[in-house]
Amino acid sequence: MFFLSLLGVGLPMNMYFMSLKYTSPTFVASIVNIIVPLTFVIAVVTRLESLDHRHPRGIAKLLGTLISLSGVMTMALFKGPIIKQLWSPLLKIEASQSDDENHEKWLLGSVLMVASCFIWSFWYIMQALTLKRYPAQLSLTTWMSAIGTLQSAIFAIIVERERAAWRIGFDIDLWSTIYGGVVISGFVIFIQLWCTEEKGPVFVTIFGPLTTIMVAFLAYFILGETLYSGSIIGAAFVVIGLYLLLWGKEGDVEEAAGVKHEETLPSCTSSEQIEIVGQKALSA
Repeated sequence: MFFLSLLGVGLPMNMYFMSLKYTSPTFVASIVNIIVPLTFVIAVVTRLESLDHRHPRGIAKLLGTLISLSGVMTMALFKGPIIKQLWSPLLKIEASQSDDENHEKWLLGSVLMVASCFIWSFWYIMQALTLKRYPAQLSLTTWMSAIGTLQSAIFAIIVERERAAWRIGFDIDLWSTIYGGVVISGFVIFIQLWCTEEKGPVFVTIFGPLTTIMVAFLAYFILGETLYSGSIIGAAFVVIGLYLLLWGKEGDVEEAAGVKHEETLPSCTSSEQIEIVGQKALSA
């Protein structure tokens, strides 16, 4: 439980927020989709997922993952023409550092984000393995959140020494903290655990590209983040890859449902079979 909380909450969440501070919401939401192929590869290696490269649905899984990843890379690396801002954003975040400082912090944020994605990939696999022995999703969510909070608190005490950083006011920082704790760490993680048990770890992660698209547009309209045409092109690839992978996963769901249906069919004992044969013989 300690390592599950560390890999799911304590370590990657702190790396995630540090990366968000040094880069941008759209970049972070784009790079996080690398969890999809990483989780898929790990799941195939650990035999939690099947990949038949000779079957159309297996090819769809592979192509969907690659296309989705290429879309994410397009959003992160290819800018293209700037999309004109139609109105003033609700919030405007101005950069205070020089270009060189921004570049260094952008690289540091990129490294932190990629590292957190590797950690999260292993966490999804560990969730699937843990739920086989501990199927109580709500209890597991509570324990992970509590232990992860304690781990993050210890980390924050070590890193943050200024008193001003610990002051809480009735501003967006407070409401963001409440939203992250109640909705994300509570409700969302519980839903993820339930979906992981029902559908598998890869099924949970393939919805990440939708988050990328939503963050890109919300950051554009609310924060006034510069949106490039490359983001639109990359988003199109992400959606195509997402539904290719979903179509491939649909075959696994149908196959699992068929096997479960066969297992639940009633079977006749030897005496019942003899009785049925005798009745057929008498009726003949």
